[in-house]
Amino acid sequence: MSAAASEAPQQELQFCVMYKYFGCCDFARDQELMTKFYQIMDNFDYYGYANCAGYIQDLICQECSPYAAHLFDAEDPSTPLRSIPGLCPDYCSQFYSKCRSTISLLSEDPRLSELEHDQHGFCRYLELDDPDYCYPHILTNEQLGKNLGRVTSDLDGCLQLCLEEVANGLRNPLAMIHANDGTHRFFVAEQIGLVWVYLPNKSKLERPFLNITKAVLTSPWEGDERGFLGLTFHPRFKYNGKLYVYYSIEVGFDERIRISEFRISAADKNVVDHGSERIILEIDEPASNHNGGQILFADDGYLYIFTGDGGMAGDPFGKYGNAQNKSALLGKVLRIDVNDNERGPLYRIPPDNPFVHNHDARPEVYAYGVRNMWRCSVDRGDPYTKQGKGRLFCGDVGQNKYEEIDIVEKGKNYGWRAKEGFSCYDKKLCVNGSLGGLTELAVSGLIVRLMSLKENRNTGQWDYNEICMGIGQTCAFPNLINNYYQYIISFAEDEAALIGVDMPRKRPMASGGDEPTGSPHTTTKDWFQELLDILRERDTARGRTTPSPATTTRVPRQSRQRKGRRRKWNGKSERVIYRGAVRLVGDEAGRKDRGRVEIYINGEWGTVCDDLWNTRSVAVVCRQLGFSHALKASKNAEFGEGKHLKMLLDDVQCEGTEETLLDCQHAGVGTHNCAHFEAAARALSNPEPGRNEK
Repeated sequence: MSAAASEAPQQELQFCVMYKYFGCCDFARDQELMTKFYQIMDNFDYYGYANCAGYIQDLICQECSPYAAHLFDAEDPSTPLRSIPGLCPDYCSQFYSKCRSTISLLSEDPRLSELEHDQHGFCRYLELDDPDYCYPHILTNEQLGKNLGRVTSDLDGCLQLCLEEVANGLRNPLAMIHANDGTHRFFVAEQIGLVWVYLPNKSKLERPFLNITKAVLTSPWEGDERGFLGLTFHPRFKYNGKLYVYYSIEVGFDERIRISEFRISAADKNVVDHGSERIILEIDEPASNHNGGQILFADDGYLYIFTGDGGMAGDPFGKYGNAQNKSALLGKVLRIDVNDNERGPLYRIPPDNPFVHNHDARPEVYAYGVRNMWRCSVDRGDPYTKQGKGRLFCGDVGQNKYEEIDIVEKGKNYGWRAKEGFSCYDKKLCVNGSLGGLTELAVSGLIVRLMSLKENRNTGQWDYNEICMGIGQTCAFPNLINNYYQYIISFAEDEAALIGVDMPRKRPMASGGDEPTGSPHTTTKDWFQELLDILRERDTARGRTTPSPATTTRVPRQSRQRKGRRRKWNGKSERVIYRGAVRLVGDEAGRKDRGRVEIYINGEWGTVCDDLWNTRSVAVVCRQLGFSHALKASKNAEFGEGKHLKMLLDDVQCEGTEETLLDCQHAGVGTHNCAHFEAAARALSNPEPGRNEK
């Protein structure tokens, strides 16, 4: 079984953006909900859109809420699943009085249709048995939300963890990795030499991604450390299709570890071209255990290989053991360059490797004194300052007493076999404590334990917590479990871990500048409470009285919009307009929220033909001008024909998430088959500061 902890969506949500940091929807479901929203809103006129767009988006997006299981009664399988979330009475009354005509569009529940003309009965039907969980009051319930998205401790200080099963039916899965190619596939390797592809929906493809079972050396007996041990994708895999594997082989009576390069099949991106294997490196193994197995690319673009000390107990090979012998490749961290290896040697030595000029050492050696590093990872760094980025963390398996976690650095000696953790193992070698590298933690005992380490930036030490499975109601949510198999073989991350998510934080600004003052790590509140505070502040600025973020959400922007600014040029201040900017003109009353749509392309303003013009196209223009909702897609030159301008766009078809109309499908700039009396127009609501200048 493979299990995963809860995470942010793999691709940032565009519609239900209020739940992009923590919730129950992935990108695909978010897009489906946005489509549903537009299907509903296309049935309304100007005033219907103005009154109900916010309500409809709020109700639809509760499917993405971290409280969705409560709101839709999904926790109890004996109760029917709600089609509309449980609503608080006051909110329900407001919704009913303004938007009851949307009920049949939101839900196919026949009981709701019967109650469409009975406000009291309708709102009673949507009430929850537990009033604490009704929408939208649940969002401002501090007692319920204070630990949302955070790991909490039990009375003994043990961090409670919930898991989600993502794969099963596997035989000794010991490695999982993603390709960092934007597909959000993940690849699970079995010790026998099979690698399987899992799609973002967690379905496994029937055909193996890689099958080298005939070459891999392993056995069915429990505890065999040989086999397929590791794989990694080249940082440019998306472009060169290369991946690297680490596995055990048998040559005659000799056992070896092999590092090989493969390429993806040109005919099927979910299968390796098995005939493309090129052997990069082979190392003799004197025993069947301590085979290492980690292989990865660090931030410097080089391939790192982590080998065991050769096996048996106490590294008995030679005077000092393999790990302390820099002329041996066992018991080491190796670093090689496999880039641009189509011609010439299959790998090169990085010029800054620490022992390239030492004739008594192998040039591949990056660090030594390693017993059996099994799994390692590269630090992504602080999300704000990037402090720590690129550090290499490894867990090294101990002999009898201590397990250790190391930060691997160039040229360092990590002690084995002189030391096991901080303790002297071979007294002849650890005289005066002269050996030992950057061991950060040594843990004694043979009990299987989970733990958390968090760096204290003030002291430089590591704060330690035990991890246990959540108890009581902690994991009482659909698809979550609070147990795991006794023996954990490995840890891994999927591609969602690489998405940079900056949680909302209120940080003081330095006077006269944009840089934050104080530590970006200092916070007294959890992210969800801070998000609520920010939403409340935004509501207050807009003159709204509701404390809930329920009606403050907007149709999403696909990317960051350009902010207005001025620049100095030849001593004069001028406004710079970007290609694709839009404006509204022609309203006789001078209102800024409606008018004929004009677009700026190639240095001139022009009009847009109303062929195929609908609310999705209007939504794109809406966001450019900083309005929350597109209320009406007007046609037939309602706000004037603009005859003095060229017709620049025709047949515009948008999904509603594009940044500008130029990003939508259209006939081509200047290509049209319509007259000026067909100029497109629109009406908007909820203005915000304009975003039309660059």
